[in-house]
Amino acid sequence: MTHAIAPDAHTPLTSATLDEGSWQYRALNALNPGLDYLSLGLSDLVAEGHNVIAGTADLQYSNGLNRFAEEHPDRFVQFGISEQHMVSAAAGMATAGAMPFVATFASFLGLLCCEQIRMDVAYTKLPVRLIGHHTGISLGFYGTSHHATEDISTMRALAGLTVVSPSDGPQLRAAIRASADWPEPIYFRIGRGRDEQIYAEDTSFEFGKGIVHREGADVTFIACGSLVKPALDAAVELAAKGVSVGVIDMPTIKPLDEDLVRQTAANTGIIITAEEHNILGGLGAAVAEIMAERPSRARLVRHGIKDEYSLIAGPKRLYAHYQLDAPGLVSVAEAALADE
Repeated sequence: MTHAIAPDAHTPLTSATLDEGSWQYRALNALNPGLDYLSLGLSDLVAEGHNVIAGTADLQYSNGLNRFAEEHPDRFVQFGISEQHMVSAAAGMATAGAMPFVATFASFLGLLCCEQIRMDVAYTKLPVRLIGHHTGISLGFYGTSHHATEDISTMRALAGLTVVSPSDGPQLRAAIRASADWPEPIYFRIGRGRDEQIYAEDTSFEFGKGIVHREGADVTFIACGSLVKPALDAAVELAAKGVSVGVIDMPTIKPLDEDLVRQTAANTGIIITAEEHNILGGLGAAVAEIMAERPSRARLVRHGIKDEYSLIAGPKRLYAHYQLDAPGLVSVAEAALADE
């Protein structure tokens, strides 16, 4: 068993005493600025007059909803460790005219609650917004049981459920605001609030549309969530070596931007999908399905967790191990180019 060493009980929990691999998520909440945007987005909707109700399964300090609870205590429900009940209750709220947003760890929401999401939310086409946070391997030392590397696959298989993976806080906030007019239930897949900011604070969001950051004839990364910034950094390094490299942020995994995938496949040699998820059933699989229907000159490389249960370590060490950081993506691209 792998153990983590906590700071001394008498030592203040600050950025000086907590490293990024810490398992003390409640104390680290103040150090994760990306978590602010969930509450900010919900407060935006309240200010616009929407009947927002936020709920969580005893994790308001992990996902930052404590901020929304402090501002709107009459719009916040603490369900305790009762995730399945929370989802079903959110469906009930939606039938009564509320706009419910409920949040818990993605490993619980995307797997434990799959039945409730399928029958109470997706089948009934209710406008429930499901927030799965600490996706992929971002919970580090909490271990494989808390790592969410199958949730995209599970959620995108449910008919009528939109799947969104924002890459930073401003994009999450924009997607939450855009969800006010979206007719389907939504599964939002977000990280741990440590993502580097990519977009401006006033960025816009359109469901079902990818975002082209740069175009490339040799290699194009199609990334989502936490892999967008590493893909952008990897592209800079590869371009310095003479590689023509493109980067696409694909925040909506379902419905996928099929036209952009086909356009990219026609104009680049290698497409590399990059995701903090099992390569089976995730973003890579979604892109592969589109490319298989209309063959092109491009070759596809699916990059992520190679169909295995993830190891236990600090998040940054895990990202390096699975090549889910910029140096790893550079290596993946160079290997693909060498195999041409």
